[in-house]
Amino acid sequence: MAQLWGGRFTGETDRMAYEFNASIRFDRRLFHQDIQGSIAHVTMLARQGILTEEEKDSIVRGLTDIREAVDAGDMEIDETCEDIHSFVEAALIRRIGEAGKKMHTGRSRNDQVALDMRLYTREHVKETDALLKELLRVILAVMEENVETYMPGFTHLQKAQPTTLAHHYGAYFEMFKRDRQRMADIYKRMNYCPLGAGALAGTTYPLDREYTASLMEFAGPTLNSMDSVSDRDYLIEYLAALSTIMMHLSRFCEEIIIWNSNEYQFVEIDDAYSTGSSIMPQKKNPDIAELVRGKTGRVYGALTALLTTMKGIPLAYNKDMQEDKELSFDAMDTVRDCLILFTGMLRTMKFRKERMAASAMNGFTNATDAADYLVGKGVPFRDAHGIIGRLVLYCVEKDTSIDRLSLEELRTVSDKFEEDIYDAVALKTCVEKRLTLGAPGREAMEKVIKEHNKYLMNADL
Repeated sequence: MAQLWGGRFTGETDRMAYEFNASIRFDRRLFHQDIQGSIAHVTMLARQGILTEEEKDSIVRGLTDIREAVDAGDMEIDETCEDIHSFVEAALIRRIGEAGKKMHTGRSRNDQVALDMRLYTREHVKETDALLKELLRVILAVMEENVETYMPGFTHLQKAQPTTLAHHYGAYFEMFKRDRQRMADIYKRMNYCPLGAGALAGTTYPLDREYTASLMEFAGPTLNSMDSVSDRDYLIEYLAALSTIMMHLSRFCEEIIIWNSNEYQFVEIDDAYSTGSSIMPQKKNPDIAELVRGKTGRVYGALTALLTTMKGIPLAYNKDMQEDKELSFDAMDTVRDCLILFTGMLRTMKFRKERMAASAMNGFTNATDAADYLVGKGVPFRDAHGIIGRLVLYCVEKDTSIDRLSLEELRTVSDKFEEDIYDAVALKTCVEKRLTLGAPGREAMEKVIKEHNKYLMNADL
């Protein structure tokens, strides 16, 4: 059992207790970050005269060789070690001898793992941002091509007013844009280096924490050593943001599942993102959309678990905090996979535009516009609302729609109706006359699309 703390102990750790305590099974993911942090640390130690240049060069070469050997498959990470830090240090000592024993000077596993986890999370924040940006590009491409693709807009899952596919997709553009803003916010706040905090109270060695931070492209060092080793706020914030991303993906998936149903038939999901039934040959199931929707709870669970773990922990480091990793790693993997698959599904999905337009016409989505028409003829809105309500009831009884009624039928409920009513309640008119910023009319949508294109030209994190 390879461990770094045996001097204090005379008895063997119980095998089950050792394995229960060990974390290498999952923190092996932090291998590259552990190497990166160790190289930065010893580079600083040499600059401060704590290590000689020869010792530093020997350690850096050894760490680099170990990284290359593991990456090439020439060396296996030894899972009998307690954690990834133990593995790297033991491998280094075997490779370069006495100099390897000096690598840990002025450092604790507490600030070491705090650094590794922060580096790992920082990389994933950047990856999530890039995946969101690609998803936004796909959404915007659909918007640009469907400014005049008419469809029903819904409230309470009932047809409400006509809109366009561009406008509907635009709502999700705003959601995922906010998700990117959260990534930028998290990145900015988390980008401070805990290395040098020691176990909880710093160290007596003359470390240059600002230099160490700069070597790893942090904005600077953290300013309280106790908080440095016990802070997981950045990870909680990231999991909260990932949960929000999954909520947005789940909502979008729910709509795609509905649109894909036989009752709607608004979309055709590509074969690559669908499956069939083992018994019903006619089925084409939206399995990817359903799985993304289902995996949302998995990510929520990681957030709830970490919040629960952290809620009763006194300062500073406690072993409970080892529980920050497994579920967080799973959540990061889940969101990455969901974003990649969802973006692919969206990119290849086909729209049945005529079906969408017909659905918009058959659900009285132009009723509000008919009421506005009467207002334009001098009828008070509240009276116009009642008139159109009676007209809708008449249409329901006759199994027809407002635009299909004769002028004589329309005038039985109000003599204000004239021939121009038919143009006023036409689908194109209902949409195009909505010109306020954020509305589905072409002029308004083109302004928004222009802004979105400018936004996507901005640099990544």
